[in-house]
Amino acid sequence: MNLYFLNELHNAKMASYDFTFKILLLGDDLSGKQYITDDYCYNLFNRPERRLSIGVDFHVKTIRIDNRIIKIQLWHVGGQERFRFLLPTYCLQAHAAMIIYDTSNFNSLDNLAEYINIIRKKAGAIPIMLIGSNLHLSNKKREVSREQGILMAEKYKLSGYIEIPSQNGQNIRDALEALTRLMLEKIGAPSIQKHTPSDRRKGPPRVIYL
Repeated sequence: MNLYFLNELHNAKMASYDFTFKILLLGDDLSGKQYITDDYCYNLFNRPERRLSIGVDFHVKTIRIDNRIIKIQLWHVGGQERFRFLLPTYCLQAHAAMIIYDTSNFNSLDNLAEYINIIRKKAGAIPIMLIGSNLHLSNKKREVSREQGILMAEKYKLSGYIEIPSQNGQNIRDALEALTRLMLEKIGAPSIQKHTPSDRRKGPPRVIYL
């Protein structure tokens, strides 16, 4: 456990949290990032109106895992190219990332490699999860299959792959819990892992598919 994480642990305990984790939400505009923050942080499932993020939006959610109180900070970074130069700064001291693309638009994967490269250069080997958004499939044809999404996650050695939305948004909560457990393991605070059918391997999962 390095000095930074020891400092974070100290600060979190001073604020009545066991840990505070910073998670980046990256991807093109209207790909589904706001859906994740609305549902996960505010329980606004299937909210009809969406808006573009200007620069970055900041959201907080407190969760409990294995009797630990954990504060999740979700940094929703705008996907416009004019804000791309800010991304390296937002990556600093991040603990994990989610990259969201639109399954009805193959071009929404165009910036995937760039996002991953910036994350790994500025934040190090943090867990990264790829999210396929099905929000637009009601009026558009699917262009990226689930199998293609999983292949992309495996190609770039990401920590997992999920698709949204699911009934009641449960997969978002499951994915963020799995990501939190990976962050706990990374800083040397292993969680009591619940094994589920979504784990592709036996033992503590390193790649999650939901």
